[in-house]
Amino acid sequence: MSEPAICLEGKRRGAFLGRVADLLPEGGNLNMCLTCGLCVSGCPATGLEGMDPRKLLRMAAMGLDEEIMSTPWVWMCTMCFRCLNACPMQVNIPSLVYELRASWPRDKKPKGIIGSCNQGLSTEGASAVGISSQDFRFVVEDVLAEVRETQPRFKDLEAPIDKRGAFFFVNQNSREPVKEPEEMVPLWKILYLAGADWTYGTAGWGAENYCMFAAEDDHWREVLLKQVAGVKKLGCSSWINIECGHSFYSIWAGLKRFNIDAGVEFDHIVSWYARWIREGKLRPSPEWNKDLGLRFTVQDPCMAVRKSMGNPFADALRFVVKACVGEENFVDMFPNRSNNYCCGGGGGFLQSGYKDARLAYGKTKVGQIMATKADYVITPCHNCHAQIEELSEHYHGGWRTVHLWTILCLSLGVLGENERSYLGPELAEVGLE
Repeated sequence: MSEPAICLEGKRRGAFLGRVADLLPEGGNLNMCLTCGLCVSGCPATGLEGMDPRKLLRMAAMGLDEEIMSTPWVWMCTMCFRCLNACPMQVNIPSLVYELRASWPRDKKPKGIIGSCNQGLSTEGASAVGISSQDFRFVVEDVLAEVRETQPRFKDLEAPIDKRGAFFFVNQNSREPVKEPEEMVPLWKILYLAGADWTYGTAGWGAENYCMFAAEDDHWREVLLKQVAGVKKLGCSSWINIECGHSFYSIWAGLKRFNIDAGVEFDHIVSWYARWIREGKLRPSPEWNKDLGLRFTVQDPCMAVRKSMGNPFADALRFVVKACVGEENFVDMFPNRSNNYCCGGGGGFLQSGYKDARLAYGKTKVGQIMATKADYVITPCHNCHAQIEELSEHYHGGWRTVHLWTILCLSLGVLGENERSYLGPELAEVGLE
């Protein structure tokens, strides 16, 4: 694969690569590159801003510090780890990108990412959109009252806040209470039907942590400690992160990076969906789709699969999806699981301001989805959901994008009329009582 020539004017000496190597185990293998190009061929960000992973590393090795420390490409690389996954020498280019982001002056970093980071730092609940814990409580209680009143089956539904001694502490992405509060209800119903003893917390209920995308370790840690304190304050025994890849990874990786002991097990809720189905606590049925024959595929969130829990999580995800839609109506993207392509919604790309580049990045994902001929893409991740939904609109893909909790509740026969925002007209009344 040919690349534009890198022209050096005089003798260049750079220290950035060495500094990064000193921070990483085994130096991140940054001096082991074989220039084979596997990272380039598997990276959807290749070509944006005339840059690619191999070129970035080669420029760093040549001492072109000024150039690599100023290229906006570091905000277009989602640090999805696919290059690292493909590399035979395990060269840790994502860590190089992270440190390059960290090197930017704060006032030069994307305002959207910094703004979300600041909101998480300033709010008691760690909400990246700035909603206060008081307003969060108001929205939860208001939506809960409406469900109890209008859906007799769920007249005893609960959505507790600050319940001491509850087994599960549950995070919530701030997008729902601010923009689409009805989208919280399917989650509550699943927890109710599974018999889960759970609670939100006034402190640290927000799931997001955009300070990680800003590459600001002190701030990433500060928001994480706020979330951990919320769990410990209520004396919960387990911690569940909802369907959101970046928020899961920001906690999972942050606990390791900063050597923080949360004192409880931390897990993704999809793992519990699978567990509850296997235990018979949830009994989804694909009968609703028997005659419709709608085709579904699923997006593997990079943060929850390739970057953390690996293929066991991807397999649990497929187990749940097939139980809901029917195995014969599920079609996988190729490649998939730990080798799946990033959609372009991660790494803070949605908040970076580089919209045209983000949509160009997403062309690889569009091709994957179109090849499945799926009617719906299930996305157990908020950033994946927003990106893949926009890709369908921008490229006229024709698919619909939906949360897993929506399809799970539909297959359980409990999805309410106003909880179907992302479903098509063919599913507007399926399963309604």
